[in-house]
Amino acid sequence: MNILLTGSSGWLGRHLAPLLKADGHGVVGLDVAPGTHTDVIGAVDDRALISRLFGEQPIHGVVHGAALHKPDIERFPKQRFIDVNVSGTLALLEEAVAAKVERFVFTSTTSLMISSAIREGRGDAAIWIDETLAPLAPRNIYGATKLAAERLCRLVHDEHGLPIVILRTSRFFPEEDDQAHLLSTSGENTKATELLNRRLTVEDAAEAHRVALARAPEIGFGIFIISAPTPFSPDEAGALKRDAANVVARHFPDAAGLFSRRGWQLPRSIDRIYDATLAERVLGFRCRTDFAALLETLRQDRPLPFKHDPSYVSPQAIAQRGP
Repeated sequence: MNILLTGSSGWLGRHLAPLLKADGHGVVGLDVAPGTHTDVIGAVDDRALISRLFGEQPIHGVVHGAALHKPDIERFPKQRFIDVNVSGTLALLEEAVAAKVERFVFTSTTSLMISSAIREGRGDAAIWIDETLAPLAPRNIYGATKLAAERLCRLVHDEHGLPIVILRTSRFFPEEDDQAHLLSTSGENTKATELLNRRLTVEDAAEAHRVALARAPEIGFGIFIISAPTPFSPDEAGALKRDAANVVARHFPDAAGLFSRRGWQLPRSIDRIYDATLAERVLGFRCRTDFAALLETLRQDRPLPFKHDPSYVSPQAIAQRGP
């Protein structure tokens, strides 16, 4: 198949493109900044460009990973989020329908599920988050536009039958958390603990997209949370909020010692859990790297299974600052 991959220069795209090529697919990479797997420089909201790409050669599938993300809120006005995340998605969907594309995978985010109340940690128990969470009340322009794009995907599927799989990925970015100044732990420490409840590796994110592309025609339409499987159960939600380190110790007795050797700390409180059970049951995908796998690398003193790169610069930031 020929696959149009948007966001091909980004963190996900640079890991996904080689997987698709290894499967024998032709990959047309589109991004606003150059990259190893990027063939066309341009934005997804350039309708003339998108139309031309679908007209130049047969496109059998689309993986739409291009977007403005939460860190871009400080760099771009709200209108640009609407242009890229909403209008760009609509352009791709409509051109895909016109070109009789066979499948469409949309990279979404668990961020759109987080209301201000969840973000502020209100309540006395961790919030258990799966695909049934409602109502959805995104707290910023990033979440609002990704939710709007999801609803456009649903509308186009209902109207035209285009098979679409939406992946609400949790965190896999390599850079520092945008709230790093409020955290008492290092970037690596934070990423390590997030594998308990709200993170996955970029390699797992790429593999999830690969699986979704293959399964989309069979599924028809689906929305799935993609995150490392949590070791916790809903009946531990209260204890996780009060004393997460103690709950972690019950599941992993040597975790505190392994963390201490690196100067790390276990989390004092966990306010949310992303449950990826539906993806495992329906999509047939389960992340390979979880918190247990992380601990095994610490026991054997092997390289960490996730990337931490505070100097990482996104394609959007590169394109904005220019040559």
